[in-house]
Amino acid sequence: GNLSATTDLPVKVQTEPESITAVFRKYSQFPTPVSVTVSPEILETRGEKHINLFTEWSQNDTARGTRLRFGKQYTVICSGRTVLRALPPGHCSHLQGELLTRYSPSGTLKAVIRDTSCHGVGHQFLEIWSKNGLTKSLDLTSLNKHGQVYCDAPFGCLAWSPCEGRVLYVAEKKQVNPSFASEESRVSRDNVGAGPSGEEVTGGKEDRSVYQEDWGEGLASKSTPVLCVADIDKGTVLLPQGTPTQVSPGQALWAPGGEGVLFVGWWHAPFRLGLRFCSNRRSALFHLDFEGNCECLSSDSSAISSPRLSPDGQYIVYVQGQVFGPHNQCLSLQLYDWVRKKITLLVDVVKRPLEGEFAGIYEALPACCWSSDSQRVLFSSPRRNWKELFVVDIGTQRVMRLIDNEEFGSWKLLANERDLMIVSCSGPNCPPCLNAGFLPPPGGEAAISWTPLEDPCEISDLEWSVLNITPTQQEENTQYAGLDFDALLIKPRGPRTAIKIPLAVFAHGGPHSQFSAEWNVFTSALARVGFAVLMVNYRGSTGFGQDSILSLIGNVGSQDVKDMQRAVLTALQSDSTLDPKRVVVMGGSHGGFLACHLIGQYPEFYRACAARNPVINAATLLGTSDIVDWRYGVLGLQYSFDRLPSPDDLAAMLQCSPIVHAAQIRTPVLLMLGGKDKRVCPHQGLELYRALKGRGSPVRVLWFAEDGHSLSRVDTQLDCFLNTALWFLQHLDLL
Repeated sequence: GNLSATTDLPVKVQTEPESITAVFRKYSQFPTPVSVTVSPEILETRGEKHINLFTEWSQNDTARGTRLRFGKQYTVICSGRTVLRALPPGHCSHLQGELLTRYSPSGTLKAVIRDTSCHGVGHQFLEIWSKNGLTKSLDLTSLNKHGQVYCDAPFGCLAWSPCEGRVLYVAEKKQVNPSFASEESRVSRDNVGAGPSGEEVTGGKEDRSVYQEDWGEGLASKSTPVLCVADIDKGTVLLPQGTPTQVSPGQALWAPGGEGVLFVGWWHAPFRLGLRFCSNRRSALFHLDFEGNCECLSSDSSAISSPRLSPDGQYIVYVQGQVFGPHNQCLSLQLYDWVRKKITLLVDVVKRPLEGEFAGIYEALPACCWSSDSQRVLFSSPRRNWKELFVVDIGTQRVMRLIDNEEFGSWKLLANERDLMIVSCSGPNCPPCLNAGFLPPPGGEAAISWTPLEDPCEISDLEWSVLNITPTQQEENTQYAGLDFDALLIKPRGPRTAIKIPLAVFAHGGPHSQFSAEWNVFTSALARVGFAVLMVNYRGSTGFGQDSILSLIGNVGSQDVKDMQRAVLTALQSDSTLDPKRVVVMGGSHGGFLACHLIGQYPEFYRACAARNPVINAATLLGTSDIVDWRYGVLGLQYSFDRLPSPDDLAAMLQCSPIVHAAQIRTPVLLMLGGKDKRVCPHQGLELYRALKGRGSPVRVLWFAEDGHSLSRVDTQLDCFLNTALWFLQHLDLL
């Protein structure tokens, strides 16, 4: 809350580029908490105890076009299982070059993977810090045991052994260039030619140009991960042997008692499919001992992730979903009993939640999710438009909400150590802030008292509400009848005037993702500029049950488009402050697909469109995307690695695409394309660009050569926001 909220002003659309840029810069400055480490408690003479919290935050620096990470320490004063108060935090410190950090089990040591270069080229070090300073530094690059350390989801991890003498992490396999002249080296090297995994590898000069597969969008440099164990005292790094050749390991942790390693293995044969944002890739939980024996502990025909070991070392929980089909789906929570070697279903997939009830699990488990007695598991998950906090008792298997107020729209668990929970809270008009509270004993979960670590910073110029939308009888899905959906409406707050507010309609990508009622810089800044923003969670969005997700399969380009339009009409009919003659539409990826569908199917309705890396023609995208399976999945067709498209397949893909409506488009279109996009080839946008140019329809392209699918670079985000706002203002005749 160190950035003050703005004051109440009359609703007025800002049109000066400098003013628009200033709003985005200011809202981008609000930092986002990334992780929290809870230190051991310190007892005081009065019976109170204080606990230090070490937090890491991410913040955009738009002046330099970079994303910064910084640390901040809080101290909470507790009595028993009650947080009495939080002391003012200390000064922030820039975490220069830190890729991964993890405190040891005792809290006395801190491991850091540090990159000494600005752009990932240079030396990487494993540093061990104590309260007295740096105690050990291993130059991982000079040791030359592996390539770059993986620091991002889904593979990245950093884990201390129980004895605090070893550190576990994942890195890219060292590239070996054996000579083709040596028969012995040709036989012995891993992943050679058509080996067990069917992969090609780099050989000598003769094959240095052989194609190297990677894990797709956002993981361009990630191909063959390996498990790595650093011995702190010896200053050595070992690569445990025995990982099955057909899987890529990640999300590793120490097995109970330090007896080997647990990890998630993703199948990469016969070839890799894009993994980022895709929870439907075949994977399993493995145990590898240090004798080279590897055992699969979970189902080997599912998609699993987020293994978490209980404090007593008896249980491992993980989330599990189906392979292929929707890229994001409702997941089940599984419990593996390490002692009995038995799997129990803790939380099943929720097909259709009752009103106000738990709606299922849709995201990764928090890093620290167990209660101190190893009997309950905590997690965050969407419920309709809210992101809430839940706990499940492994004995009763009952799921309960841990919050009972709507002060914030989003509650995300960052840490739970000795039952002290630290949560990040935010809303569409409230940037993230931290709250602390103790988990009550079983049965008392509804009585949590939350203590803010700092005062929240509400943006008083913005207001938001939720619209519930019911499809008309003609728009019903007969196979999944009775589904409804929601939309979030964020508006500038001010005295009512005769001037109505222009409406920007926002479609999310995925398509199986959602708009949560949480802080969104782009949306909040656009509302502060003077637009009302309608964020639609059409049928198929997460947080509404598995039936909603499945209802969209085979109906993209139709059901989701109708839902978007129904939401817009509902908003205009229910809110007289909105201007029905000044409506614009925007979205990215599948959201861009929907935006372009809307202006093609309702050509007189929208005054302007802005689309980021949109899917324009699913038929031509088929062979150029890292997620080729999804082109079949959207049509309800079964995908297999050896499937080849038939003429009927391609015709169906074409018919569900916006390109078939291009001849009707009259709306001015702004396209923002990432030159390095592996998910939706930027030539998709250019296909629409040429179709519109050929018909004299207004279109403009912004090309970001060094950015990918998410257009996530700090300088790109500012550029996209400014150009989107100006494009809308220009074509609404507000400039």
